[in-house]
Amino acid sequence: MNDTKPVNPAIIAVAITGSVPRKKDTPAIPVTPAEQIESTHEAYEVGAALVHIHVRDDDENPSSDARRFAQVAEGIRRHCPDIIIQFSTGGRGRSHAERGAALVWGPDMASLATGSVNFPNMIYENPPALIDTLAAEMLERKIKPEIEIFDLSMLYKAAQMVDAGTLATPPHVQFVMGIQNALPVRRQTLEFLLAELRALIPDATWTAAAIGRHQLLVNEWALELGGHLRTGLEDNIRWDKDRLAKSNAELVGRVADLCRAAGRGPASAVEARAILGLPQVG
Repeated sequence: MNDTKPVNPAIIAVAITGSVPRKKDTPAIPVTPAEQIESTHEAYEVGAALVHIHVRDDDENPSSDARRFAQVAEGIRRHCPDIIIQFSTGGRGRSHAERGAALVWGPDMASLATGSVNFPNMIYENPPALIDTLAAEMLERKIKPEIEIFDLSMLYKAAQMVDAGTLATPPHVQFVMGIQNALPVRRQTLEFLLAELRALIPDATWTAAAIGRHQLLVNEWALELGGHLRTGLEDNIRWDKDRLAKSNAELVGRVADLCRAAGRGPASAVEARAILGLPQVG
């Protein structure tokens, strides 16, 4: 029997809810705290080591309610004590002043977009003052940012912040592909971004994520290129063109199988914490 651990295990992040999908789109989307806790636990059991959290109000709208973030985080820690908890500070449906409200609860990580971008129906606003405010609070509270890169300028901004000491090192970067008007889903684009990342911030770790039907393809590219993976109903509610995904766990399980087939294996939460330089639990 071969008990050799895989070299360079891949961290699987599960984005359980997001701001867009609703129950009318898929009954699998977890929107209440109880649903989010259960969905995360199921995903953790099949290979997720990191959970990306948005919360919703009673009408399923995006919310900045810090109490809901705290409730979800508390329940997840109870069932999955070592999973990496990452709060969203994203701007869809939330004011600038609200977006960092939940950081007081001290998640392991939080998302940080380092620039603005034109989404198809809105401007995702991340003005310099907001970026600096969120980054300063994360630095003060020892919350590791996940730097969200929607276009090349955001990578250059992140590198400037690392050089200035306003982002701790080593940073973790996520390339978000497949949103109209932002990064296209092209292998050459991802390879170019990685070359720039290695030149600008050589000690950074990275994940690639993609939207909708591109999710699985970009998972495969990230595996091949040595990065980490994101899946989940926030980005993609379908299993394939013929049916909806049954759950976040179903999507995570498929990606975990990809990791094993590639000889990397899904990172445990303990391994993921070591890779990202986060404290171990217990």
